[in-house]
Amino acid sequence: MTSALDIRPFTAMLREVSPIRCVGSVQKVIGLTLEAEGLTCEVGELCTVHVDGRPLRAEVVGFRDGRTLLMPLGEWHGVRPGTVVEATGATFSVPMGTPLLGRVIDALGHPIDRRGPIISHERRHILADSSPDPLRRIPITRALSTGVRAIDGPLTVGRGQRMGIFAGSGVGKSTLLGMIARNASSDISVIGLIGERGREVREFIERDLGEEGLRRSVVVVTTSDQPALLRLKGAWLATAIAEHFREQGADVTLMMDSVTRFAMAQREIGLATGEPPAVKGYTPSVFALLPRLLERSGSSERGTITGFYTVLVEGDDLTEPVTDTVRGTLDGHIVLSRALAGENHYPAIDVLASVSRVMPAVTTPQHRAAAARLREVLSVYQNARDLVNIGAYVAGSNPQIDFALRMLPSVHEFLRQRSTTTTPIDDTVARLAALFPEAN
Repeated sequence: MTSALDIRPFTAMLREVSPIRCVGSVQKVIGLTLEAEGLTCEVGELCTVHVDGRPLRAEVVGFRDGRTLLMPLGEWHGVRPGTVVEATGATFSVPMGTPLLGRVIDALGHPIDRRGPIISHERRHILADSSPDPLRRIPITRALSTGVRAIDGPLTVGRGQRMGIFAGSGVGKSTLLGMIARNASSDISVIGLIGERGREVREFIERDLGEEGLRRSVVVVTTSDQPALLRLKGAWLATAIAEHFREQGADVTLMMDSVTRFAMAQREIGLATGEPPAVKGYTPSVFALLPRLLERSGSSERGTITGFYTVLVEGDDLTEPVTDTVRGTLDGHIVLSRALAGENHYPAIDVLASVSRVMPAVTTPQHRAAAARLREVLSVYQNARDLVNIGAYVAGSNPQIDFALRMLPSVHEFLRQRSTTTTPIDDTVARLAALFPEAN
C-alpha cells in the first residue's frame, strides 16, 4: 500500500509561475548594480540574469533614466553588455515553520548545515507590509529570564521588549548572545548573524550556542564577504521567521548580530543606486530602514518577540549615528565596557551605563529597591575610585563610600558569571535581595 503524493508544494510553485515572459538585457555595470533595458518590473521583484548558461538571481532596487537597476544575489562574473535578463514576476519568499528548528540557513533560506533540504508547506515573503498595530500590541507585563545575573537583576527584560547590546569589537557580544540563546525562558530563538566573520560562524554555533541551544533555534547566516543585498536580506529573513512563530502564539527571542552591519549594507546599496551620503557617509535610507526593522519585533495579540540587537560601536563612541538612532528606537540598552573586559570581568556589562525601560512593569518594588541599591554602590565607588586607588581616602570619612567599599566584592561576585553557567531569574532576585536586605 502506497501513500498519496502530497502535491501542495507543487501547486504553490505553479501559482507563482507567470505565463508571460518579460525579457531585457544588461546595458551597463556600475559598482554593485546592473543597469538593464527592456524590463517592466517593480522594486523588490526578482529577475534571472542568464550568465553563460548559469542562472543568476538579482533583485530590482531602483530605476534610472528609463533603465532598471538590479543587484545580484550572488557572484556576477561573466556578465557582459547584452546579457539576457528575465523578470520572474515574483518577490522573495522562503519556507517557514517547525522544519526550520535546529537548522542553519543562508539569507535565501537555503540550508548550509549539510543536513538535507528543508521540507515545508508554508512560505512567507520576508518584507512585511507594516509592523504590528501599536494599539493591538499587548502590554509587557512578564519578565524574560535570560539566565544572566547582570541582566536579570539590575536590567530585567520583559517578554516583547527590544534591547540593544552596544559594544566595541572583542568585548564579548557573541558570548553574551550565546548565553541568552541557551538559557532564555522563551519557546524559540531566532539568531541572525549578519555580516559575520566566516571563521566565527561555526565557533558561535558549536561553542557559544551549543547543541541544546541549537535544537530550539533557527540560525540565519550571511558572512562579511557576501553581497550587500544578501546581508540586508539576512536581517529581514531572521525577522520574518520570528514573526511567523509569534503568529503561532510563541514567545520568541530574536538575536541579531549586528545591526551595524545591516546599516553598512544598506549604505552600500544606497550609494550604488545614486543616493547622496548624509551623516558620516550613511545615506538617508539607512535611517529610514532601521526603525522599520526594529519595530517589527515586540509583542502582538498572539505572541511576543523579545529582540536583542547588537550594535558595533565604532571607537567606543556611543554618539555615532547608527548607535544613536538604534538607542532612541529600542526599549533599553546594555553597554559592554572594554575597561571591565580588561579587568577580566565577564560579562562585561556596564550596569551604570545600561537601562531597561520596561523593568518597572515586570518587577516587584522589592526587586527594584535592591537593584537601585546595587547601582548606588557602583556609582559611589566609581566617583571615589581615584581617591581610593591613590590612598587619599581615609576610612570613616564618608559612610556611603565605606558601605560601597564593604559591599563591592559581593556586588562584583554577583555580576560576574561564567559563560557556561546559568542562574534562573528567581534565584537571581533572591541573591540580589540577600545582598541588600535593608531594601526589602
